[in-house]
Amino acid sequence: MKDALLSRPEMLEPRFKPIDYERKVEPGFVDIYGVDKDRKLVVVEIKRNPIGRDAVLQLNRYLEAIRKETGQFVRGIVVGPSLRKGAHILLTTLNLEFKQLSPKKCFEALQARKTRKLSEFLESEA
Repeated sequence: MKDALLSRPEMLEPRFKPIDYERKVEPGFVDIYGVDKDRKLVVVEIKRNPIGRDAVLQLNRYLEAIRKETGQFVRGIVVGPSLRKGAHILLTTLNLEFKQLSPKKCFEALQARKTRKLSEFLESEA
């Protein structure tokens, strides 16, 4: 899923730009670190299974570490196929976001990338 988002960051949101991945912070490793269309820092935590409270709290710990390090506002987005009961309330309480994305869709995106013709790639970059 991480590779799919790194190769097609628009699957997360339009104009998202990854800066780094597997970035070490005090509580662990941030899956993807980037900036949004407004140049705000974004931390992305990816889960291939339904998102529960543990994943939300993990993302919040990463955000706190990066806010402390940078002194900036940082958005947090947890990515996964669905939310478990109670996770939505915790996301709202902590002012975090959820992006629904399935492992299957990520696999399909990676497969499409492998089969793109050079002319298609060049046209999309223009």
